[in-house]
Amino acid sequence: MSFLTNDKLTIVGAAGMIGSNMVQTAAMMRLTPNICLYDPFAQGLEGVAEEMRHCGFEGINFTFSSDVREAFTGTGYMISSGGAPRREGMTREDLLKGNAEIAAQLGKNIRDYCPGLKHLTVIFNPADITGLVSLIYSGLKPSQVTTLAALDSTRLQSELAKHFGVDQGRVTGARTYGGHGEQMAVFASTARVDGVPLTDLIGTERLSDEAWADLKVRVTKGGANIIRLRGRSSFQSPAYASVEMIRAAMGGEAFRWPSGCYVNIPGFEHIMMAMETVLDINGVSYGEVMGTDAEVAALKQSYGHLVKLRDEVIAMGIIPPVSEWSKINLNL
Repeated sequence: MSFLTNDKLTIVGAAGMIGSNMVQTAAMMRLTPNICLYDPFAQGLEGVAEEMRHCGFEGINFTFSSDVREAFTGTGYMISSGGAPRREGMTREDLLKGNAEIAAQLGKNIRDYCPGLKHLTVIFNPADITGLVSLIYSGLKPSQVTTLAALDSTRLQSELAKHFGVDQGRVTGARTYGGHGEQMAVFASTARVDGVPLTDLIGTERLSDEAWADLKVRVTKGGANIIRLRGRSSFQSPAYASVEMIRAAMGGEAFRWPSGCYVNIPGFEHIMMAMETVLDINGVSYGEVMGTDAEVAALKQSYGHLVKLRDEVIAMGIIPPVSEWSKINLNL
């Protein structure tokens, strides 16, 4: 059976629920025969490696190490879920300081041990900030680093499908942009339900203004709802979506949802945020987000929230002021 590439794929945080699901998903997708598991928790890491062997995958060499130099050396592609998870009652932003420090070390480890890395996908929260911090210290190009933002759009698709009683695939163009948090910008103008523009349905008997407002809240709080229902943060959906992302970067099918990426255009400067992106073997690129005046205003508000978080991390001393980023990473 063929693989997309023979390049080494390293899963960071592989002993955790998200990480172990990523390992299995990557193996099932047959991305590469060379999958490395990294986590400081050595016993749990070995347990995941044993489970993968028990699956009986053919042709895949699972290696594992709790030594970062050993795990990272020679890595071509990487997904990191290696931060603290969200717990009930917490927002993604509550994880800011500790996970930003983890992201800084991740970036430094990439710079030191696998500077030839082709693509990095960061998914631990707050993903927009941890991805940005990792990019700054890694020395990678902006096109080589993405963050997981797709869950917000898939949650919008899911809520619309449930509301209208249609198969989820019949909802197209479901999009959220900006931050991966409760301040995300939920767009209606891009979406269609069974081919009908969502904007034609809002304010009708099929979807009243009040019902649309409630639906948007369910989207923005989708992650919190999983914690309430399951007693732990999402792990299957972020694992699957992130492996879809790295598959695209490895030369597989282009990713079909928005990705978080580094943005530096007038009005949206020096930030990592969800945009309408193309993610494929050439890396990630983004285009202009089109929407109504209200949607663009919501996107600007979401950007403002991310700037606040970014500046908090600067104030903590975890990253330097924006004007000094290029001294650390020549690509910025």
